[in-house]
Amino acid sequence: MVFEGKAIRVERLESGVARLIFDRGDASVNKFDRLTLEELTAAVSALEKVDITGLVICSGKDSFIVGADITEFSAIFASPADQIVAWLAEANALFNRIEDLPAPTVCAIQGNCLGGGFELALTADYRIATETARVGFPEVKLGIIPGFGGTVRMPRLVGADNANQWISSAASYASEVAFKEGALDALVAPEQLLDAAEDLIAQCRDGKLDYQARRKRKTSPLLLGPVEVNVAFQTAKALVTAKAGPHYPAPIAAVSTMEKAASMDRAGALAVEHEAFAKLAKTDVAANLIQLFLNEQYLKGKSKKIIANARPVNSAAVLGAGIMGGGISYQSALKGVPVIMKDIAQEGLDLGLKEVGKLLGKQVQRGRLGNEDMLRVMSSIRPSLSYSDFDQVDVVVEAVVENPGVKKKVLQETEQVVKDDAIIATNTSTISVSLLAGALKRPQNFCGMHFFNPVPVMPLVEVIKGDKSSNEAIASVVAYAARIGKTPIVVNDCPGFLVNRILFPYFGAFSRLIRDGANFLQVDRAMEQFGWPMGPAYLLDVVGIDTAVHAQAVMAEGFPDRMQVDFKSAIEAMFENKRLGQKSGSGFYRYEQDARGKPKKLVDEAAAAIIEPLQQEQREFEDSEIIERMMICMCLETVRCLEDKIIDTPVEADMGLILGLGFPPFRGGALRYMDTIGLKLFCGLADKYSDLGPLYHPTDKLRQMAAADMTFYPRSTGQGARAGRKE
Repeated sequence: MVFEGKAIRVERLESGVARLIFDRGDASVNKFDRLTLEELTAAVSALEKVDITGLVICSGKDSFIVGADITEFSAIFASPADQIVAWLAEANALFNRIEDLPAPTVCAIQGNCLGGGFELALTADYRIATETARVGFPEVKLGIIPGFGGTVRMPRLVGADNANQWISSAASYASEVAFKEGALDALVAPEQLLDAAEDLIAQCRDGKLDYQARRKRKTSPLLLGPVEVNVAFQTAKALVTAKAGPHYPAPIAAVSTMEKAASMDRAGALAVEHEAFAKLAKTDVAANLIQLFLNEQYLKGKSKKIIANARPVNSAAVLGAGIMGGGISYQSALKGVPVIMKDIAQEGLDLGLKEVGKLLGKQVQRGRLGNEDMLRVMSSIRPSLSYSDFDQVDVVVEAVVENPGVKKKVLQETEQVVKDDAIIATNTSTISVSLLAGALKRPQNFCGMHFFNPVPVMPLVEVIKGDKSSNEAIASVVAYAARIGKTPIVVNDCPGFLVNRILFPYFGAFSRLIRDGANFLQVDRAMEQFGWPMGPAYLLDVVGIDTAVHAQAVMAEGFPDRMQVDFKSAIEAMFENKRLGQKSGSGFYRYEQDARGKPKKLVDEAAAAIIEPLQQEQREFEDSEIIERMMICMCLETVRCLEDKIIDTPVEADMGLILGLGFPPFRGGALRYMDTIGLKLFCGLADKYSDLGPLYHPTDKLRQMAAADMTFYPRSTGQGARAGRKE
């Protein structure tokens, strides 16, 4: 044994070939953390002292290395930029030593090889992988770029065009694609991986492969003339800018970094990479995206703990077909949970099956499903006009019309035909789960399961705990949601639950802006520039004006002090004029089908004519005032949800908004956004609009947090998320 640690060991075989094996004993996957980097330094030092004929870098686990341990390295980002550069230089000096070893090197890849793991693989002379391996650079998803030489070695290995695409997209690539594009040198079966790697080394020793030429290519300037460099990178910049948009600087920074370093050798190019990485690491965008990644891990971990108490969910039923019921049925069957789709009318079943067919057709068209998969999903959905076989299902999702009386009747009928331990969940978006539970004999087996439309696209499911919902019922629905590919967040019962409760103050702010003379087109533009996928008027059209009017009434009844609208709103005016949004062809905008059959948004002067009589005056607003007035209401309601214990942590509040509403991810969520502004400054902004009503009044606890210089998240990213921290 040449070296043995907790994460790495180095063995020297009889052939003289050494194997450097990543195999962290106390973890299910290999990551680059401080311990691994320290041991890699020691392992390389040991290798430099022994006589070897070649080196195979491999893994003792199912995957190679899944990337850096962001919970550790994110703390480094809080350091000054020069310290970040020094840390990168030290790590890359180590990677250079691997690249410069006197014997040929081969990296043997299985499973996932991502981020820093793939950057390590690039230091080897050759890369060989199993046919199921995946490789790539996910760094720009975290608001940064590769920092262990990825922007240096990748373009020199596969060319500028491929490197621009790989690094700026943050995608992971199947080994077959990576092989075709030159990132891998061979594909083999898993059982042949190590033998094939040693065979490559033998070919190097025998002179059949010139590994020194490969090294020279990776450590020299790009083999492109000035004109070719300009064409390659300027074209990439245009494409990346159009796709990434103005709020995500990392993708364009990656391309610019590779362009700047194109004429440099390895040392110069690495210095450029270090500088660009450090600059990005100090941005709010990187901090927010890293926290978002940590939030995702937190939610997965919490769901896993909750699911430990779940009953098995192997079959399901959906009450109410149509668009929503069809979407839920499709998602369940797609993920392997067979489902009965029930409706009271054949027309409803036909609509639900049509929705399923449309969704499956899109998947087949995009190459994500084959015809056999399509048949499997369709055969897993059984349409029914009766409760036949409901006594066999584990979970029933009620998705009938949003009317308490109708829902109670359907729930009572369902409870009589299901087995005693079956879970019944309501897909209501506004009606109290505790209220509906009053109609049931076994309320402990009942809870809410709020899907968002369109079901296949929206990742969030709110699991609502009523007054009498058992922990086992909640756990079972969380397990079902996770199994069908959704991200469940458990919330306590209140009008609107979490997402809609926070959304309607936002809509209330929109209504007040219009009343005060704002042009809704400007409001939409301002909020889209802020980062929302669509402005509030457009969002209302997509949600449905009738749905919004109904939900607004529920919210006003639940929170009359701040959500009661004491004037005629533009939303109500659209409803009175039967402009219901996309579903009716007109709302705040007019809609026509484009060539692909999707609704195309068009400005409609008739909408402005309906709104004008409602406005006290028409005046110009600064975009900054629009953004402040819209966001303050949303942020303050998020704070109230946390204080009212509708959710447990800032993580769940912010992730609910990102996954359920499309809150701009680069801003991290409402509470993270408030932390970025500073709570003291935020309260000052809210006070500026205090005369607009209680929606703009900070809570007493928020003012106390602001006065004490506290935050919702720790100031050093990666240390968890607990409300009310003072650093």
